[in-house]
Amino acid sequence: MAPPRTAVRNDPRQYDALAGEWWRPGGLFELLHWLAAARAELIPPASRDGAVLVDVGCGAGLLAPHVAGHGYRHVGVDLSAAALAQARARGVTPVRADAARLPLPVAVADVVVAGELLEHVPDLPATVAELCRVLRPGGLLVLDTLNDTPLSRLLTITVAEFLVPRSRGIHDPAFYVDPARLTELCATHGVRLRIRGIRPSLPALAGWLLGRRPPERARRMRPIRSTAVAYQGMGRKEW
Repeated sequence: MAPPRTAVRNDPRQYDALAGEWWRPGGLFELLHWLAAARAELIPPASRDGAVLVDVGCGAGLLAPHVAGHGYRHVGVDLSAAALAQARARGVTPVRADAARLPLPVAVADVVVAGELLEHVPDLPATVAELCRVLRPGGLLVLDTLNDTPLSRLLTITVAEFLVPRSRGIHDPAFYVDPARLTELCATHGVRLRIRGIRPSLPALAGWLLGRRPPERARRMRPIRSTAVAYQGMGRKEW
């Protein structure tokens, strides 16, 4: 199903219309599975009983299979009720809420994850403040997002929407995130963020675009030096 035509890009109602794509092999959200696996590689096993992982913008729980054995209570926050229903079925405790107004206590989380979220939020400072607020001192913030560069806009809007028409309107490049600004915002709240670029395996990406789902070992993101398109961030809360 194509996303509904709306007056503006980045309309969250699109995700309810595309609910069937979350877990469809080779579907529209295939690359989000690769990104979820890459985020999971940055998350260590829980260091204490009762540890909590808060997954903000969790979607349908794509991270869940990758951290199921890590020892966390996995709490997922999202605006889409349809996505949260699928996340619940995969062991995630669902919370329907705006990322800029998390209904969670201060310092509740040992790990906070924000995967493919920040390029969708209208209020970046408020969202970053909330991610850091619910993270306990010593806790880990893990994120990935899209950079605010001409190359990023070219590849993720012009090229991607031409090659994958069903993706039209999902992103609004006005919300893409400069890593220097993000690093500064996190530092304001006690998190020293380290940044690195990522990209998909190019042969696997080409296979997916041609309708041939690559083998599992090839479906992955690779770290790179350049942050010009997509990047990961990771940091501990120092206070």
